[in-house]
Amino acid sequence: MSLSASLEMAKATHTGMVRSHNEDSIAIDGEIGLAVLADGMGGYNAGEVASGIATALISSETREALVSQSPHQVDTNGSPLATGLLRNIISKANTSIFQSANSQPQYAGMGTTLVVALFCNSQVTLAHIGDSRCYRQRDGKLEQITRDHSLLQEQIDSGLLTKEAAKRSQNKNLVTRALGIEPAVEAEIHTYPAQEGDIYLICSDGLNDMVEDEDIEMTLEALGANLQLAAEQLVQMANDNGGRDNISVVLIKVKKDFPADEGLFAKFFSWFK
Repeated sequence: MSLSASLEMAKATHTGMVRSHNEDSIAIDGEIGLAVLADGMGGYNAGEVASGIATALISSETREALVSQSPHQVDTNGSPLATGLLRNIISKANTSIFQSANSQPQYAGMGTTLVVALFCNSQVTLAHIGDSRCYRQRDGKLEQITRDHSLLQEQIDSGLLTKEAAKRSQNKNLVTRALGIEPAVEAEIHTYPAQEGDIYLICSDGLNDMVEDEDIEMTLEALGANLQLAAEQLVQMANDNGGRDNISVVLIKVKKDFPADEGLFAKFFSWFK
């Protein structure tokens, strides 16, 4: 079942005003309801290698897996199959990046943050690693629905820093979890109900470090009817405020509900479970 009629997607990315090359990578697939964003790190060009591996592998592996799996169904623990599917695919991506970093000296130490959104059955399953984020705009209100895996977030959680003080911190880019740095990594994965009218914003920290949440909220409210323009405007705002990092944005708007198409036989057998 294609989700293209239910979901509208847009993306934009820019090197920024300071960096010489773009180590962010983004991929969207409206047909299967998938969005992937990765913000690479490492030596010269290695970050963009890591982020490129992540988005390419996760996109292709997810599309292939959905040929034979229905991510809305639940496993024996009652969790959506989407959770296990993304966990396995992200593990493959981690192994691929880690092995490349350890077999090719020029890629030593490379890694990437990651956000993956998989939409199915009027829900979104979000997997993330690091400090790239997903926000949701619902009824005009913007809410961050991922929690950064960063030293700064740990300091906020422990009460060592207020959110206001954190905005002025010099430790903004110290992540506590990244894809490809260690032989294994744990992605944080949650599933949320998706509603008609929702707009989901996935971004690298080049956006949220440069643009206040309130300004992001107002931009999505004003330009939400033109998703591509909204994505490009958010990138421009980050650049206008200094553009100290690469900036990447993915926007997904829920145009209508998208319940899973069980098919006649699946529905028939479900009556006897």
